[in-house]
Parts: sequence; C-alpha cells; structure tokens
Amino acid sequence: MTDLNQSPRLGEPLISVVLCTRNRADLFEKAMISVIRQDFPKRDYEIVVVDNGSTDGTPDIARGFQQQGTVRYVREERIGLCNARNTGWQAAAGRYIALFDDDALARPGWLQAIRDTFARSPSSIGIVGGRVDPIWQGQRPAWLSDEIAGSLTIIDWGPSEKIIKDIRREWLVGANMAAPKALLAEVGGFHPWLDRVGDNLLSSGDVFLQKEIMRRGYQCLYVPAIAIEHLVPPSRLNKTWFMKRFYWQGVSDAVMHLIENAPSRAERLRLALARGGTVLRSPKRVGSLMAPASDSETFKAKCFALIDIGFMAGLLGAAKR
Repeated sequence: MTDLNQSPRLGEPLISVVLCTRNRADLFEKAMISVIRQDFPKRDYEIVVVDNGSTDGTPDIARGFQQQGTVRYVREERIGLCNARNTGWQAAAGRYIALFDDDALARPGWLQAIRDTFARSPSSIGIVGGRVDPIWQGQRPAWLSDEIAGSLTIIDWGPSEKIIKDIRREWLVGANMAAPKALLAEVGGFHPWLDRVGDNLLSSGDVFLQKEIMRRGYQCLYVPAIAIEHLVPPSRLNKTWFMKRFYWQGVSDAVMHLIENAPSRAERLRLALARGGTVLRSPKRVGSLMAPASDSETFKAKCFALIDIGFMAGLLGAAKR
C-alpha cells in the first residue's frame, strides 16, 4: 500500500481544491467565492481551476481570483469530466486532492473538516467525503421520492461518521470528496470511459474510483461535517430528465462491468439477453415502464426499470465501449 502519511514539502499546500468547469462562468464564480472565503490558512491550500474547453468568460473570472489566493488556471481541451479531473489532480501540488464542482457551494468549515479528518484518521482511510444538501431552484415535485432525488447529487447518510461498507447502497460523490494525491496516482485516477462527455448523462466515475480504492485495501469514510450545497436547476425537475438520468445510470453500470470483466461480444449479448429476460418475466417492471407514473412509487419503479434498459443498451454499445 502507498504511504499516505508523508508530509508535504516546504512551501507546498496541504490541500489542492480541484474545480473543473465548462461554460458556466456565473456558477463557477459563486463556487470559487465559497472556497476563497473559507476560514482556512491561505498558505495551506490552492485552487486548481480546470477549464474544460470553455468559450465564455471563465478564463477572465479565474484570472481575477488569482489576486485573492493561490489559484492556478489549467486548460484541458479534451472534453469530459474524467479528463478534466485527471488533469486537475495531476497538476496539483497539494498532498490531498479535494474535488469540487462548479455548481456547488462549500459550507463554512469545509476545508478545515477535510484537514481534520485526514489528520486524525488511520492510514487505512483512502478517501473521505460528506453531506451534499440541495439548493432547490424550483419547487420539488410531489412525484420525486428521496431515492430518485439522490441522482441530483444529494447525499445524507446520517449525522455520524461511518465507513462505506457497500458501495451499491452508500457512496461518496465527486462534487465533495478528497483523497491523497499519492493514492490517486496509485489507482490511476478517474477512468476515462466514465462520466459526462458533452450532453450525455454517463456517470459513476467517482463510484468506480472508490471501488478501485477499496480493492486495494483502503476504506472510504463518510464525514457529515465535510458539507457542501449543490444547485438543483429547474431544468432537472421534470420526469424526462430523471428517466434519461436513470437510463444512463444503467449504461454507466454496463461500462463499469466492461472495464472490470472485459467480456467478449458473445458474453455481452448473453448478459444483455439475460437481463432482458429478467425484466420481461416481471410484470411489475414491465408495467412500470408502460404506466404514466403520476405518483412517487410508480415513478420510482419506472426509473429503476430504466436502469435495466440502460444496462442492456450499454452492453450492446450505447456508450461506444
């Protein structure tokens, strides 16, 4: 296992906040302000801004912040969240990499909580993350259950710290998690086959990273004090967006299966047919796909059934993998 207790060299920051952004200058500015205003020694952190091919005013805003703290601007023209995040942590100088999103706001004490957690945690802790509270920019629909709302990057696993035992049930999110840079280097960072590229809703780069870290014997720790807020725009508060999101979750699950198992074309087809047979043999799943889903329970069933459809599509090449 990598030695995660090495001290930063003289003059280097303890924490590097990696903030990736693309053509969301207004949100990016607010996210930056929430980090710059942290009550945390300036010498102990830096912000690495990764501009993933923006064509708006993002570069000018980033330059403006360079007068207020240690802010470095990096341009990554290869479109894709995993590409941007990998460029960010590789360019960072800090011992710990804190991942943050351009549509998020850091709660007071965010950086301090990250530092304190690593300072008191054993070396077996490989990655930490915490609560993500929603900022609703529109009225929450009555048909939106908590299980489905979690796809909006809402995380609350309770008021106490806990080790993540089953990544299928509880997880940390890339908008709010931190890991030693040495460990990211050991696992190879984020897999380039996963996460958003352009307008698709491919996801799970953060989940796959946690799986890789856990495979190496490290633990993922949920710490509610490591807290941020995350915007939920009105454009996501409709059934069409959620159905697309859960379909692409199925595609993402299939891509992770392809990465982990490298099945042949014949094996892909066999697994897709098996999953399809499971869906067809369940009148409840078939009914949920056909039903109008006006209530929360029916809509939840529809979304979960769409994961199966996306999984089959992913195995058959929907993500071009």
